[in-house]
Amino acid sequence: MGENAQHGGRSERLMVGKISPDLLERYVFKRAGVPDPDVLVGPTYGEDAAIIKIHGSYIAVHIDPITAAVKNIGWLAINIASNDVAVRGARPRWGIILLLLPEGAGEDLLDSITGQIDIASKRIGLSIVGGHTEVVQGLGRPIVAATIIGQPVRGIITTAGARPGDAIIMTKTAGLEGTAIIASDYRDILAGRGIDPEILDKASRNIERISVVDEALALAERGLANSMHDPTEGGILGGVAELAYASGVGLEVWEDRIPIARETLEIARIVGIDPLRLISSGVLIATTPQERAREAIEALRSAGVEASIIGRVLEKGGGAYLIRRDGTRTKIPRYVEDEIYRVEKLLKHLLRE
Repeated sequence: MGENAQHGGRSERLMVGKISPDLLERYVFKRAGVPDPDVLVGPTYGEDAAIIKIHGSYIAVHIDPITAAVKNIGWLAINIASNDVAVRGARPRWGIILLLLPEGAGEDLLDSITGQIDIASKRIGLSIVGGHTEVVQGLGRPIVAATIIGQPVRGIITTAGARPGDAIIMTKTAGLEGTAIIASDYRDILAGRGIDPEILDKASRNIERISVVDEALALAERGLANSMHDPTEGGILGGVAELAYASGVGLEVWEDRIPIARETLEIARIVGIDPLRLISSGVLIATTPQERAREAIEALRSAGVEASIIGRVLEKGGGAYLIRRDGTRTKIPRYVEDEIYRVEKLLKHLLRE
């Protein structure tokens, strides 16, 4: 008997976006089939990829669908799923692709998406080894899901590895992916609201910076990271909350230290969203021992990636906190709803004004 039936038929409507941790624990994590001792990290809140032991070696495996973007969907699918493998300290090697096209799609759409998949895979060094492609009746937009498999370059790194006293390091700028998606998918509306075309061009080009593979491996190869995490839905705040709860530690991040690009600030102001809660694939969050923080920053800069120290790990427990510019200490909820799912509704409201 299903759990919903056990609850007397009660059924609450699910929200768009990631399923909440409570629902994951109730309906997903407990229903993971047969336990296997070779699965070192399985379905767990905040963890980016599974770690499996095979004949004395290890692999990292992850799947991610692209559901909040239309343009660049093939490029995003490869890079975002590869990011979740790379933050394990593993180099992405093999990919399996599920490509679903809406009824009535033309050959040009198939050409565009698979072309993006090919370019992204070659840039990372990834081999596509299989998958499934079909046209689906009733589907409103294309969906691409990529399963990526990689091998650790040194040791295994998890989200749960943060330790009290660690410095929290962030690469690039908050809301990186969300900025690119909004600028690309809603360009005409934003231009009509007065955003300079050069700012929109720059924002759209953020899509080219969506990979964290090089920077994650730069830290992994040098043994500089106790934990690494790829902040996707929920943005920077969601990412640090997941890190805190996965590691069982307290942490604080400082608002005035979190870098936000001009184009993100401008788009967020016009649309009316919080850039710290905006999907941030392309950003790496890592914790490193305080005494090695500068070494980690230099390693990232040597890899061509800007990086900042944005906070610190506190004692065990206590969750995640944002220290505002005015000194106010605000607890970050365990589950942060992403702003990307509000954008279309907010822009339609602006058009009616």
